[in-house]
Amino acid sequence: MTSESIRDLLQAVAQGEIDPTTAYERLRALPFETVGFARIDHHRALRKGFPEVVFCAWKTPQQVAEIVERLAQHGLVLATRAEPTHYEAVKARLPQAEYHPQARTITVGSPPTPPDAPFGLVITAGTADIPVAEEALITARMMGVRVEPLYDVGVAGLHRLLAHYEQLSKASGIVVVAGMEGALPSVVGGLVACPVIAVPTSVGYGAQMGGLAPLLTMLNTCAPGVSVVNIDNGFGAGYCLALILRAVGNNPD
Repeated sequence: MTSESIRDLLQAVAQGEIDPTTAYERLRALPFETVGFARIDHHRALRKGFPEVVFCAWKTPQQVAEIVERLAQHGLVLATRAEPTHYEAVKARLPQAEYHPQARTITVGSPPTPPDAPFGLVITAGTADIPVAEEALITARMMGVRVEPLYDVGVAGLHRLLAHYEQLSKASGIVVVAGMEGALPSVVGGLVACPVIAVPTSVGYGAQMGGLAPLLTMLNTCAPGVSVVNIDNGFGAGYCLALILRAVGNNPD
């Protein structure tokens, strides 16, 4: 539940469009709702500007469906690391739910995005990094910001990246997703003035050590303005990017 939805609800009560008992039932779930196996945080959108996000891994399809259904009663829903079985259970209850297979996300609803808002980029070094990038992209877009993809522009062919320099220079925030040796965020960080969020992926051969090698490369970057999230954490990077773009939009000068 957002601050806007609470104001609309109270306005409806004041105008006699909703009776106080109905309004009370809608507000009764604040700040959280217990469903036995979970305590659903309906207050999070008020505190942080975006509802609780459902992490589907290690949850049963029925648990995910129950949580998503309860959250959807109050607005937008984003669920990450979702398998097709999770989606089928959700869709049985919420036919409007959408599944994004590359990103492994389930979404319910979509926020409006102003066409002239500051924009961000989600960049990948290679095609194999796209699933993590898509998780970041969907997350940021669900938070109502303008984000564009730029995929397969890694350091093995820098001319591919430099061909998009004008787009890079106009971005207000950039997520860079890379596996293997993880050098791309340092290159991007040396080209742009905006914050860069580096995401190491578990893509690569044995010495890549499941993402540890690019993680260490990114943590040791000499390019200022680069921050690093955990291995394969597209969600965390997309969330951070959206916060940056929101801040820029609220303070354009």
